[in-house]
Amino acid sequence: MRRRMGFIASIAALHALLPGAAMAQRASQAVPSPRQSFNLNGDWRMQIGDDAGFSQALHDETGWSTVSLPHAFNEDQAFAVDGHQHAEGIIWYRKHITLPADAPKGRAFLEFQGVRQAADVWVNGQEVGFSENGVMAFGVDITAALKPGDNVIAVRVDNHWDYRERASNTKFQWEDKNFYANFGGINKAVRLHLTGPVYQTLPLYSSLGSSGAYIWADGFDLPHGAATLHAESEVRNAGKAPLNVHYSVLLRDPQGRQVARFSGEQQTIAPGATATLHAQQHLSGLHFWSWGYGYLYKLTGVLSDDAGRVIDAVDINTGFRATQFDHGVLRLNGKVLQLKGYAQRSTNEWPALGTDAPPWMSDFSNGLITGSNGNLVRWMHVTPAKQDIESADRLGLIQAMPAGDSEGDPQDRRWDQRVAVMRDAIIYNRNNPSILFYESGNHGITDAHMAQMRALKEQWDPHGGRAIGSREMLGSTTAEYGGEMLYINKSATKPLWAMEYSRDEAARANQDEDTPPFHKDAPDYNRNVETMAVEDVRRWWDYYQQRPGGGDRASAGGVKIGFTDSNSHFRGDNNYRRSGVVDALRLPKDPWYVHQAMWDGWVEAGGHHVHMIGHWTYPAGTRRTVQVVSNGEAVELFLNGRSLGKGERDSGFLFTFKDVAFAPGTLRAVASFADGRKAEQVLETAGAPAAIRLTPHTGPRGLLADGSDVMMVDVEVVDAQGRRVPTAFNPVTFTLDGPAEWRGGMAQGDSSGKPRPTVAVMPPTYAGTTSFAGVARDEDNFILARHLPVELGINRVLIRSTPQAGTIHLAASAPGLKSATLETHSHAVPSSGGLSTLFPEDSQPADLSRGPTPTGETVVPRFATLHPVEIIAGSNQQTAAASHDDNEATTWSSDGKPENAWIEYRFARPESMSQLSLRLTGWRIRSYPIRVTLDGKVIFEGETPKSLGYVNLPMAPARGTRLRITLTGPTADRDAFGKIVEVKNDKVAASVGADSVPAGWHLSVVEADLLGPVKK
Repeated sequence: MRRRMGFIASIAALHALLPGAAMAQRASQAVPSPRQSFNLNGDWRMQIGDDAGFSQALHDETGWSTVSLPHAFNEDQAFAVDGHQHAEGIIWYRKHITLPADAPKGRAFLEFQGVRQAADVWVNGQEVGFSENGVMAFGVDITAALKPGDNVIAVRVDNHWDYRERASNTKFQWEDKNFYANFGGINKAVRLHLTGPVYQTLPLYSSLGSSGAYIWADGFDLPHGAATLHAESEVRNAGKAPLNVHYSVLLRDPQGRQVARFSGEQQTIAPGATATLHAQQHLSGLHFWSWGYGYLYKLTGVLSDDAGRVIDAVDINTGFRATQFDHGVLRLNGKVLQLKGYAQRSTNEWPALGTDAPPWMSDFSNGLITGSNGNLVRWMHVTPAKQDIESADRLGLIQAMPAGDSEGDPQDRRWDQRVAVMRDAIIYNRNNPSILFYESGNHGITDAHMAQMRALKEQWDPHGGRAIGSREMLGSTTAEYGGEMLYINKSATKPLWAMEYSRDEAARANQDEDTPPFHKDAPDYNRNVETMAVEDVRRWWDYYQQRPGGGDRASAGGVKIGFTDSNSHFRGDNNYRRSGVVDALRLPKDPWYVHQAMWDGWVEAGGHHVHMIGHWTYPAGTRRTVQVVSNGEAVELFLNGRSLGKGERDSGFLFTFKDVAFAPGTLRAVASFADGRKAEQVLETAGAPAAIRLTPHTGPRGLLADGSDVMMVDVEVVDAQGRRVPTAFNPVTFTLDGPAEWRGGMAQGDSSGKPRPTVAVMPPTYAGTTSFAGVARDEDNFILARHLPVELGINRVLIRSTPQAGTIHLAASAPGLKSATLETHSHAVPSSGGLSTLFPEDSQPADLSRGPTPTGETVVPRFATLHPVEIIAGSNQQTAAASHDDNEATTWSSDGKPENAWIEYRFARPESMSQLSLRLTGWRIRSYPIRVTLDGKVIFEGETPKSLGYVNLPMAPARGTRLRITLTGPTADRDAFGKIVEVKNDKVAASVGADSVPAGWHLSVVEADLLGPVKK
């Protein structure tokens, strides 16, 4: 029996875990060498304001805050205020370090994984470098500035929204208040690398002029787990004499066992020179990285001299997989995989933390994506943190990686900035196996610009098995993938997948109309959770119908916007966006379970899933519609053991039971599957609130006393039997004692207690989205408050460690409820001279729960494409072929005369028609009354439904050689999908040519897929 479980319990039950491995390009843990790498995140001082004296080594730091990185100075504002209003200014950071006695006498580099926006770096009062793109990692060579004893690193950060590139006085395009939340400061990790004079470089191109290592595999023999492994490393001689350098490779599996060792090239490198050395070996018995199978190897690149002495050794965490991007689909390790997942802001922020989350929380968040059976995360607008990229490697989660963009295709210096950031992002992340797509823009770009981006990939990642493209690019011959924002696309060549679909929003607290606070559905960005979940089913069904197997052309899939609620680009009531399937604290809403039920499978829906939307705790006399989501063939509902019959099936996965009278007890949904299996879920009526329950979540090592680790605590209101009360909104008061920092939770409302304005006093519309949006725009959402309510019986609070280890006590109380307490201990983190060799990501396990890529075929053929030998139109014959050319950027339209509104497809021999799949101009707002005949016999007559892409019309049985589509009446425009503010207006954005092809007697076909039965 399937019961709803907390996320940790459910995911833990799914995961088969292996020990994690080190982050990319660090001093080897297996092969000793002079190189040393250190975690520099701990024990920084921070000051808001600007003073030139802050850069000096002897500056008095009295009064400065003590922080651990990552740390944005305005983290307190995350979800407390509108992202447009996040604080900006100048922030200084300082840190003292003492180099170890055995430090190599070579080079010293700081690696900043990212700073928002511009950073100037000093060491011991000497300016050593700067970065200003606000996105990418950068490096600083600090060798000349270091001295024995105490060394002071000082960083000046400018995060003003209007910061401009110094050389050109140009704003970076991605400095956009809608798309890139401004959590200012050193908001990503910092590392120190010490090397000998001859060393393998870091992949930090713009700042250090170096490209690091590059690893790939080819020559795949998938059935036998074999491939040829290639590794190359850029080597620099910063010494005073030439040296003959030998390059070799050691490969270890996740348990640390040696898999292979092989030698590569050797070369004499002159002083000041740089060379790239290569090694390769054909290997068998490999495990290939796959969806839900984050199998990673640790590759060590070793440099040695003629005497065999190791002079440098670098560990790189990577994996191997085979990819193909053709025939309209992605093939991963030889098998077709329909893409399904989420478009997520790259900031990936948390309440009161912003981007300042430890690595285990990245795994927790990304694990919810794979836990809902998603296989793809499309990071939006800018390159995500390396921490999130490496998390996806471990979890077997495919990534689409952008570089820097807001929307649009600039033709000035801003485009050059985008090219530079993409180059740096490719070089820095090209060894991460989870990245399969490079996104060149959040909006379509010219083919000339696309060619520049593709040239970058061919130069810096020619063998990595990745496609480069961008949103739109439907007719581009240069882009290797594309797809629109809202609509369904199909292709027989490059994969097209939806970049953002199902844009509706709902706050987690607003369950349905019958549950407090009784939120009425408002389809335009202000739904309740129940109707948002139903809408997500209907939107995915559009894509599922066009999955591979339906002929030559297919939809490669799509990603929903977004995964979590985000502190930017709001639409509905609140000052943050609520389109996530989980809220900002990663507590699931019903849409999370909905996608879990629909998405389990490589192409066809797999597994045995059933989920009842909502709960079963209502007032007496309530009558309501019960919605059940399942990938089964039928669902039967039982109330206290009595059958209520089988649900009415809609949109493939939705089963509806209307007018069900509430009665306390158990509601059980039983799904039946084609293979004879059954699955069920039971909801129980909860009793009155009786007690508080606290459940902690930490990383694998527990709570680390490093000043940046976080413990999450679930806070539930339960009845006397321990069942969560799904109608409870009890306010809870928290007390915290010990070496910990309260970061709190989040809920609807304001911590001051001020009442929410009534609908009547609000403006009638906001951005054309809803009649009562904006009522909560000024609320602080209880951020950092120690008194906040649960919502639907649960909330979650965050507690951050301090650099002091010790015992931490948390207590939660509420009037009329039994209180709860929690005790935990934070663990000391070793550090010496401001340097630590503990890297939190090393303890993160890999997820192998889904197992290797399936061996059988993943596509079930449903239809075969019929290809006409001739296309004849009643008018505009010269463009008739555009209706069947596998290019959604071209269209055929009739001339507006009723007698000419037809098009005919002629076959070389008699064919049987099974289905006609049409993409018609204005599909979202326009219906077409049509008649379809085959050799004169009517096989379909009716009005085409509005859609977000293709409509599928079943054909009556017939066989013939001439298929004719005739418009039988004038068309009229009326929007079927609500006010979507992202589109310019209905006609311009609804389809290709909708603004130029008028309604009336115009038959206008973008693509016609003529589908017959599969030939056996």
